[in-house]
Amino acid sequence: MQIKDFMIDQNLKELTEHRTVVLPVACYETTINQNINGYIPLHWHNELQFVLVRKGEAFFQINEEKITVREGEGLFINSSCLHMAKEKGDSGCVYICLNVSPSFVLSQELFTTFVRPYIQATNLPYLHLVPKELWANNILDSIMRINQLIKENPPYYEIDISVHLTFIWKNLIINGVQLEYEQKEVLKNQRMKQMLNWIHTHYAEKILLDDIARAGGLSRSECCRYFKRFLKKTAMHYVTDYRIQKSLLLLQQSESNVTDVAYQVGFNSTSYYIDKFRKSMNMTPLAYKKYKKSDLSL
Repeated sequence: MQIKDFMIDQNLKELTEHRTVVLPVACYETTINQNINGYIPLHWHNELQFVLVRKGEAFFQINEEKITVREGEGLFINSSCLHMAKEKGDSGCVYICLNVSPSFVLSQELFTTFVRPYIQATNLPYLHLVPKELWANNILDSIMRINQLIKENPPYYEIDISVHLTFIWKNLIINGVQLEYEQKEVLKNQRMKQMLNWIHTHYAEKILLDDIARAGGLSRSECCRYFKRFLKKTAMHYVTDYRIQKSLLLLQQSESNVTDVAYQVGFNSTSYYIDKFRKSMNMTPLAYKKYKKSDLSL
């Protein structure tokens, strides 16, 4: 199942329910360019995420770091880390996405010793899974097997999935990462989420840099540095991009018009909205509206 427009709340927390009927696990194949935005927008969730790229390659950003993941490679993305993905070139990137509740990885008796320290570590936002490393290759194989089990639903497949998850976690921790815990890193991530939350709550209103900085308890200059480090763009550039992202669903409504949509998402000029939309989406809002209308009629 492809999630083309997963829902996120005002904190960027993904609202998709990551579970099968019985298990707190979800596994699905994602084609990046089929997402409504053309990429997987910035979000986070409590679940651990494992990725296996089956076709093409993509840029993944996790917190402040950016990494290219190629066909056959994968990622472990830790709980509560901000992340996004964009296709590299026109590679038609497709990846398996496995999301797992941390409490389900190991039994309650083992969780405190072997899981909690890893999800709380501040130096482990992600691990790059490269097949030439035996521990990583074992994880990638199990991701593939879990995907097959969920598709095929053989008898007792839930138990088989549980066994694979235990195997995945054992291979992840035998990698030997020395865990670190820095309170300043925790605070930095909290402040970034607070600023993003404020933008997502107030995007339809007039927004000033001072407002965003205040939401994170930062000075204007520190606010700018945070956005440059995390998102590789200015705070106001992010506001514009987010407004365009929010306008996409509105444009798909048959009764909507471009001017109304522009003002609904916070632009105070239709021409400015059209200009920014064209630069972001490589087409005008009206062309996008017509394209989506024809796409839906197929």
